[in-house]
Amino acid sequence: MRTSTGKTLRIIAIIFMGLTAAMNILSGVGTSCAAFLTKQYPPFWDILVAELQWLWQSFVFITLLVGLAGIWSVVQLVRGKSNAYRNAIILLILGTIVNGIHVYYSQIILGSVIPIAITLLTNVITLVLFIIFGTPGLRDQIRFDGEGDPISGATASGLTAILVGMILLSTSSWAGPSHTFDGVNLVHVLRIPLLAGGSILTLGGLATLLWTALDISFPRAIQRSAEDKK
Repeated sequence: MRTSTGKTLRIIAIIFMGLTAAMNILSGVGTSCAAFLTKQYPPFWDILVAELQWLWQSFVFITLLVGLAGIWSVVQLVRGKSNAYRNAIILLILGTIVNGIHVYYSQIILGSVIPIAITLLTNVITLVLFIIFGTPGLRDQIRFDGEGDPISGATASGLTAILVGMILLSTSSWAGPSHTFDGVNLVHVLRIPLLAGGSILTLGGLATLLWTALDISFPRAIQRSAEDKK
């Protein structure tokens, strides 16, 4: 049986998985300049000298795939699908390995590991968290593969959307220093998608939490309203 502690830990796990998925996607998108526009930006010319442009391009594709699969994993965790925990662990291990290699070569070739190191750290922290939550005592309480509690699932989804939205909205601030060339913040190239995506996720998350709070406080009224609309 899922305990109240288990529900809380499950929400935490889902939030961290969502944040990790978002960081992997941002990492893949952010690496595309170095991978595909290498000749246009002098800071990345050492990649050409080392003949490793193919490696950076691989980082883009693999990290994006891991990030997108992470979103799928979040949905599985929210719904309590079978093997949701196992799939999350596999993705976190893969993400840690890929980002670890990326950090290593970034340090060797470019002499910089920010913000890739942040993505790696997010993967590692979430992996450790899932390993801890997978210990027999905690896993029995959390029940990753059990049917999801609608309230807990909505809460986890709302909080995750808000945090990911805030990360997107603030990307130019925390990623800008490492993506500035000749005084130009390259993150601004994606300003509109980041602002649009961040705003939608943040507002959507807030709306989900508000609806959940109303559902807890006035469940019958909401149900009656929904039935009237039918």
